Amino acid sequence: MVNAKHHKNRSSEPSTRAGRYISQPGGFRAFIPAPLPPKPPTRIAGDLQRLLSEADRALGRLDGSVLTLPNPDLFVFMYVRKEAVLSSQIEGTQSSLQDLLAAEAHILGDRLPRDVDEVVNYVRAMNHGLARLSKLPVSVRLIREIHTELLKGVRGSHLTPGELRRSQNWIGPAGCTLAEATFVPPPPAEVPAALGALEKFMHDNDDIPLLVKIGLAHAQFESIHPFLDGNGRVGRLLITFLLCERGALHKPVLYLSHFFKRHRQDYYEKLQAVRDRGDWEGWLAFFLRGVAEVSIEAAETARRILELREQHRKSITEHLGRAAGNGHRVLERLYERPITSVAEVRKLLGTTFVGANQIVQRLVALKILNEITGQARNRRFRYDPYVRLFDEEMEP
Repeated sequence: MVNAKHHKNRSSEPSTRAGRYISQPGGFRAFIPAPLPPKPPTRIAGDLQRLLSEADRALGRLDGSVLTLPNPDLFVFMYVRKEAVLSSQIEGTQSSLQDLLAAEAHILGDRLPRDVDEVVNYVRAMNHGLARLSKLPVSVRLIREIHTELLKGVRGSHLTPGELRRSQNWIGPAGCTLAEATFVPPPPAEVPAALGALEKFMHDNDDIPLLVKIGLAHAQFESIHPFLDGNGRVGRLLITFLLCERGALHKPVLYLSHFFKRHRQDYYEKLQAVRDRGDWEGWLAFFLRGVAEVSIEAAETARRILELREQHRKSITEHLGRAAGNGHRVLERLYERPITSVAEVRKLLGTTFVGANQIVQRLVALKILNEITGQARNRRFRYDPYVRLFDEEMEP
């Protein structure tokens, strides 16, 4: 299988610290990763120690800031979708956050990209994994379940969802052969043992700092590349699951794919430098910078959410009079579902259609809601000020 991503060419200075390139019968060389932790151990000192401290502090502040929100679970809705969109875009999908929200609200139309279902699946896969963590640790079994959810009924669904690959895959420019690939993961026979060793490492009781351990695990998973499709997305989901399982985050609000997408070429090159030169420290520095940077951005978004909510609650109280109570109920629901309709508001409030329509129109007048279909019937309204906090490219 060819994956049209461009990685830096392999160095002429091979290292066996992360694994070995072994010649295969087909005339190509495949990478066999060495079990974690690296030997010699990663050197957490100097700049890397500073980056680890900054990432730990930023992640802690993010976790605290989200827990101060009035109802954190409502706000998780958009964080999960932002990560789904960005992680999928790294793999070449075109769908935006607006497309995903429209698809989930069943606003169907020719303008929706065909690949939006892949992003919908990513959301389902993340929610499935988070729900399973209460009964199942992060493991090969959970990873296979997540992969099944990810590929169900979409592009790549013919590539054995949930099954470890039984044929050789490779990474390189579109149209390249195995011999021309920039990276060839281990042969299929090596995959189960490599994944088993990774699972053991993730659960070993050692003194490796959590963020370092998660960074090592993500890179190792990408080198194993255990599936025929979806490896990048599953590997990034693994980061979120490990952070939540270990209690570093109480809610899945770190969209690290934002950093990986912004520095996509560096992302691939740092992973390849691990394989070629055993440069675990270079990868970890990149990974920890990403954790710190995105944590700071997400904490700022949480602050702006709180500010926006207070501003709109005040506006509703001042302008809706006796209907303010119903206005507040609709507002709270919008943080969970930022696209709504008069019918949904009517159901929420248990009122008449006329009463629900009046509430919606008054929220439109306050610029809290915006009609997005342009239709006379079956109209949908979006909480644009909120969505814009997560989607800077959103058109007015």
